[in-house]
Order: sequence, then C-alpha cells, then structure tokens
Amino acid sequence: MLMLLNTPYALSLSRSLDSSSFPSPPTRRLLSISSTFALPPPRFPHSSLVSSRVSPSFRTQASAATATMGDAPDVGMDAVQRRLMFEDECILVDESDNVVGHESKYNCHLWEKILTGKMLHRAFSVFLFNTKYELLLQQRSATKVTFPRVWTNTCCSHPLYRESELISENHLGVRNAAQRKLLDELGIPPEDVPVDQFVPLSRMLYKAPSDGKWGEHELDYLLFIVRDVNVHPNPDEVAEAKYVNRDQLKELLRKADAGEDGLKLSPWFRLVVDNFLFKWWDHVEKGTLKEVSDMETIHKL
Repeated sequence: MLMLLNTPYALSLSRSLDSSSFPSPPTRRLLSISSTFALPPPRFPHSSLVSSRVSPSFRTQASAATATMGDAPDVGMDAVQRRLMFEDECILVDESDNVVGHESKYNCHLWEKILTGKMLHRAFSVFLFNTKYELLLQQRSATKVTFPRVWTNTCCSHPLYRESELISENHLGVRNAAQRKLLDELGIPPEDVPVDQFVPLSRMLYKAPSDGKWGEHELDYLLFIVRDVNVHPNPDEVAEAKYVNRDQLKELLRKADAGEDGLKLSPWFRLVVDNFLFKWWDHVEKGTLKEVSDMETIHKL
C-alpha cells in the first residue's frame, strides 16, 4: 500500500544558521495515512510572507547583486527562493573535493557560469528509509529555481561555507548540513535524525542542465539513514512527499521513462537509482550499510 504523508507544515519552523542550535518544532505525530496528499495554502497572503521573511540586509544584498550581475537577476523568483539564492554561499571544490573557495548559490547554478568550469560545488543527497525499509521521496516545489516539480530522493541540498558545515572529520560538516535541511524542507526535527546516524556511502560528480538558464555541477555526498521520523513538509520547498517500496519506485521510473502524467525525476536521483540504489537497498534491509561505504572513490557520472 502506498503510504502518503498528510500533515500541515508549521510555518513558524526556524531556519537556523547552525545545526547545533535548531529549535525543536512542536511535537506532532502523523495525523493520517491517506491515498492522496496535498499541502495546504500558506496561512498568510504572499505579501505578508515577503515582509516577514525578507530582511533589510537581504534587500541590500539583492540590490548589490542586481547591480553586478545585470538587470534584475531575480525577476520571477519567489521571495524565499530569492533569499536562498543570494544569501547562501556554496563550497567550491576541485574534482578531488578539495575546497577552493565559495560562491553564491545563484552563481553556482547559472548554466553560463557552470560552463566556465569554475562552479563545481559540494552537495549532498539524503536517502531516508523508515523501519519498514520504504524510501521517503519528495516532489520539489513549483517555486524552486532549479528543477521545479521534479521527484527526487528525500532531501538534496548543499553544505554552506560556514564553520559547522566545513568540518571534514568523518564528513561531519556534510552531515550537519543534511540535518539542517531535513528540518528546513520536511520539518523533520533534529532529534529524529541524529548526525551520527547518517551513513556516508559514496561521492559522485555530475553536471546537468535544468532549463537552459540554470543547472547543477556538483560533487555529491550520498547519505543513507534508517529512522522513523515526524514529517511536516515546507510548501516553499516541497510540493508532495511519500514513502515508496522497491516496486513502487520501479513503477515511478517506468512512468518517468514513458512520460506519463508529465512525471520527471531529478538527474542526480536517476544517476543514483541507475548505478547504486537497488543494491544498496539490500544492505539497508540487512543492516549492513557500513560494509559497502566507500568514501575514497569519487564516481564521475
């Protein structure tokens, strides 16, 4: 049976700048299991969201970015996505994953800049399974700048250029970032996903265009975790979320390949599915994930 999550997102969840200081959201259990899932509309009108989320300092940064990058680089962007594009600083790396600098999320995802070969940045992809060994998927929000409305793995984002997410020992910086974004995108409390429970399995390097203007060039850490969690999707980030078993995922792949219902998968998710996922799923069920971890190899796909 397909199990879908049908819980309202708490708009008051804090987007913390440090994973160690996340406030815990109100304790709320999954309210129902149903055959359909839809996120509720925002509680406040869009103008209220803009005024409450866009700080004066951000407006200054956005104006400066406009002046240096051409006319209105943020035209058409949702206010939340605009803030993330200009405020978040991604970690630039070389093809051996050595840190070489940092750059705005905006610049890192412009296809014309990606083609210069100077925007390779660190990323992570979380694959979260429940204790029935079903994988949690999300459909990216329609307001996402890159790859809107595509289905993908549980959470995909970037460690940022900050002390807590640059820690290389045991890949702690990437695991801190994963915990932060699971809260931000899916409302999963940090206590539900302790950083020491993430199993880094491998790294892959890939490049993919989105729509001609945007794209990805990432060195992606693949993190697996098996936990039963509370999920409260953030409508600014996630259009829909659901658990799937192996057969349900294969049916999703079939529909995407056939172009049914306009269903699309993110390119990084498809790379993981085609190269690794089903054999790793065996180890998820056996509890032997650490036996197949290989963080020395960087797969160029």
